[in-house]
Amino acid sequence: MKPQAGAFLEKAHALLRQADVMLEVRLTDAAGRTAYLAGVHAAQALIFERTGKVARRHRGVQGQLHMLTKDEPDFDIELRAFLGRTYNLKAIADYETGPGSEISVAQAEQAVREAERFIACIETLLA
Repeated sequence: MKPQAGAFLEKAHALLRQADVMLEVRLTDAAGRTAYLAGVHAAQALIFERTGKVARRHRGVQGQLHMLTKDEPDFDIELRAFLGRTYNLKAIADYETGPGSEISVAQAEQAVREAERFIACIETLLA
């Protein structure tokens, strides 16, 4: 694995550990946002390893990941939707106010568990 891809994976794991701590203390907005960022870094690892490039925008990461995994049978529909779904949590945490502007415990827990599965699948594809 290229060093840059490895660095992206290390960051993904560090963010995932942070998200777990955030869940423990019920910082659900932060946990949801961090689960998304962990996934972005894992996706960047795969993108960099296979293309030698770094996507600079959220949409670019999602688009590149889709292109690189479209024929991967282990990268199922739930994993394909992970970044888009958790980006919505990031948007809630970062920008929303008023009713419905907080990520629930259930949403945050689901995002963190999905991030774990997402990162594990990326690691399998990189192995």
